[in-house]
Amino acid sequence: MFLTGFADEAGADLSTQIRATRELGWRRIECRRIGGKNLATLTDAEFETVAQQLAASGISFNCFGSSVANWSRHPRKEEDFQTDLRELEAAFPRMEKLGIRLLRGMSYLTPADEIPDSPELEEIIFRKVRVLVAMCADHGIVYGHENCMNYGGLSYRHTLRLLEKVDHPDLKLIFDTGNPTFNYRRLGSPPYPLQSAWEFYRQVREHIVYIHIKDGLALPREDGARPEPLYTFAGDGAGDVRAIVRDLCRSGYDGGFSIEPHIASVFHSADPAQTPENVRFASYIEYGRRFEAMLREILRETGSRAVLS
Repeated sequence: MFLTGFADEAGADLSTQIRATRELGWRRIECRRIGGKNLATLTDAEFETVAQQLAASGISFNCFGSSVANWSRHPRKEEDFQTDLRELEAAFPRMEKLGIRLLRGMSYLTPADEIPDSPELEEIIFRKVRVLVAMCADHGIVYGHENCMNYGGLSYRHTLRLLEKVDHPDLKLIFDTGNPTFNYRRLGSPPYPLQSAWEFYRQVREHIVYIHIKDGLALPREDGARPEPLYTFAGDGAGDVRAIVRDLCRSGYDGGFSIEPHIASVFHSADPAQTPENVRFASYIEYGRRFEAMLREILRETGSRAVLS
């Protein structure tokens, strides 16, 4: 079992991300953005600098938090699919060099102007994700699907349908505890209630290989649109973080927990002279320390034999 995180929330540059990871006493980073770019869009020279920094620091990237098939990409737009293919092709040799074997991917946005789970649209999504997963598998990489603002994030049933229809052993789940708190449970007829993180987790648990730790509350909007998320420290929101982590520890989970705080904008430093950069860094460290303390407490409570590394 290990702790990691989206360290780009501590700082934009890799040196700051490494510093935050070291301050927490951790050894891994989930790589998402480096200086405003991702692993696939760095220049060759920039990537070589990144590789050298990692080697010198003793810190590694355990997962590539890619943009592949994410909520900004439309399932019907061929240009978006081609962008996904290019991103993967650019990332593969870099992931191999850095020893990364897990990629965070998604299942495309849910179009606002049509039924997102119509059989015709579903088949487009399944076909495209099937191609992406197969490409990853050919390079020894697991495609970890995150329940976010995408087809699979509509409900646990949509995630299970995606797994069934793509039907590939290297399509696994990255479960985000916070995303259900502000996404509607798109089952049955509207009006839809908000999702339950606990229900979603319990239904897909056997397919989970990795956990994103996020938490929050949903602030309703007057127009009835998707609620605005108010992010909180882990355990302080509606993401059922303690219950999910406790269940994982009891069931023998030995994978990673990756923090994704999103709380810099609501984190209040005691020092009014703090710069936004310092607040950003401090919020990440505070979040990491609080979650690690929670996890260690739960490990003791459950008598888990898992060892944090």
